[in-house]
Order: sequence, then C-alpha cells, then structure tokens
Amino acid sequence: MYLMYIEQKYLLLASSQLSQFKKKNDYLYNFRCPYCGDSQKSHHKARGYVFKKDNTLIYKCHNCGIGASLKNLLKHIDLKIHNDYIFERYKKTDDVKPDISKFTQPKFLKGDSPLKRLKKISQLDWNHPVKKFVVNRKIPTNRHFELFFVNKFCEWVNSIIPNKFPTLKGDHPRLVIPFFDENNKMFAFQGRSFNSENPKYITIILNPEMDKIFGLNRIDKNKPLFAVEGPIDSLFLDNCIAVAGADFNKLPLDYTIIFDNERRNKELLKQINKTIDRGYKVILWPDNVKEKDINDMILSGKTKQEIKLIIENNTYQGNMAKIRLTTWRKINVK
Repeated sequence: MYLMYIEQKYLLLASSQLSQFKKKNDYLYNFRCPYCGDSQKSHHKARGYVFKKDNTLIYKCHNCGIGASLKNLLKHIDLKIHNDYIFERYKKTDDVKPDISKFTQPKFLKGDSPLKRLKKISQLDWNHPVKKFVVNRKIPTNRHFELFFVNKFCEWVNSIIPNKFPTLKGDHPRLVIPFFDENNKMFAFQGRSFNSENPKYITIILNPEMDKIFGLNRIDKNKPLFAVEGPIDSLFLDNCIAVAGADFNKLPLDYTIIFDNERRNKELLKQINKTIDRGYKVILWPDNVKEKDINDMILSGKTKQEIKLIIENNTYQGNMAKIRLTTWRKINVK
C-alpha cells in the first residue's frame, strides 16, 4: 500500500502540468497525452490514462499508443518531481505510515503574497507588451486589476515552489491569472503566454485539494450563476466562473453552463449531453453565432449586453435541451 501511496502522490504533484487531468476512480487517471499532445482537432479530447497494474501505476495513450512506467512519465514531465520520486520510491520504508490526503503546500508569511512582487495590468503603461495584449483582447479595463505581469515566470514560480522548474533556460514573461477561493486565498494560478511561447497556458496548483475553478471570489450566490470554460471568457460576464479544464458536472446544479460554440466537436457534444442529463441549464448558441467563445464574440463586435441577451434567449434544460441539442449539432455539419 505504501508503494501505491508514493505512486499516486507523485502523479498528483505532476498533475498541474497535465492538461485536463482528472481522477476517474481510485486507480484510474485521465489527461491529454504529454508525449503526442493528444488530438490536434479537439482540445477537449483526453486519451492518456494512468492505471494500476501489479501494484504500480502504468501510463498508456490511446491516441499515439505510447506506454510508459510512471517513472518514465514523470521524467518526461518534470525532472525535479521525477528525481524526488526516485529518492522516495526506493528509500527504506520501514515503520512509515503515510497519509495520502496530505501534500506539502507552499507556505507564505502572514500578510505575504507572491502577487505582491508583481505589477497588476492596471498599473502598467499602455504601450507595455502585455498591456497591449490584454487591451487587444478587449478585456474590460475594470478587470485589469485582477490580472498580473511577471517578467520571468519560471524564476518567480521557483520562488514559491522551490525547484518547480529544474532549469530556467528559455524563461520568459507571462500574463498571470490568479485563482482565489471564496475567502480570497490564492490556491492556483495560470501563466498565459502573450507571444508565441508554448504551452499557451501553464497552471500551477498551490492547493491540490481545491478544484481548478477561477472566479470563486467574485460570485454572488443570491444572483444567477454562470460557468464558462476559460478564465478570460468569464471576465466578460457578470457572476461567472471558469472551470479551466475541470469538470462542469462537479458544479452545483444552480449554475448555467456555457460551453464553447463547437458543434462539430464530438467530445464536446458528449459533455453537453451528459450535463443536460445531470439536470443543468445549458446555453446552446443560435445558428447565427459563428464565433467559438465569448472573447471571440467580443472581438467580432458584439457587446456584453448583446451576448447577455443571446444567453437569456438560448438557455435550455431537460427535454427542451435534448430537442434543441439534436438540431443544434446538425447545423452546418456535413
């Protein structure tokens, strides 16, 4: 049992670097393949699996077919985590009684926050590159104070989680999107590239017990609640959170779910169908809306009020949602 604890512990420590990571059951984990990048047509598909075999965890991708031990998977993802895993996996384990629920979290001095070392986008000059990026995305100026700029992302992360990045080669600036809980405590953040660096998003988890949901500190539970996929999209709507790769179906049923407008995406259609079955209200975009997401709609010239009206007029639930989904998925699909 101790060996399985070690295996799961280090997989979870590396999970922030695995896109769409989710736990399916006690010994089954699913995420997008870090070797092949998974489907290039759909960012919703996740065909990499870690599962238990002979008291160890094995990785298999059903897209590229690659198989690997957990040791080699960790080595591919994060050399520091891999080295720590090797040390703990093969050290003497007599009289050790682990608690799998406990993981080391970054500790900050009282009143300290790593964000205090960064500048808010609202504080930057208008000709600053990241300010230009935010303005060009038409993110409302009253939201600029919620976003931050870091000049050397990896170096800054390492100051919070020592040796999170084993090398600083190629370090570069990023837009920082912090995730706060309902008590305004930061439990995660994303570094979003605003040039051509890959990956586009790097998510750092500070508290693995929290679901990766953006905007929890901004919602009023006495008003209608909405949920979208991306944090940037949520900044254009009132009382809206973003699941940022997490599962919509973990949210309370009083949320209205706003999926991206990708009716050709078979995996997304399955997710919408599942969400309807769970009893959620969902938005199924009208046929004259061609943009993929909220930000694209804003960039195309639609106003916040126009989008709000579209949402109000295209909210479905139960049997009506099933009927609309049947016709919605066929529009413009050859």
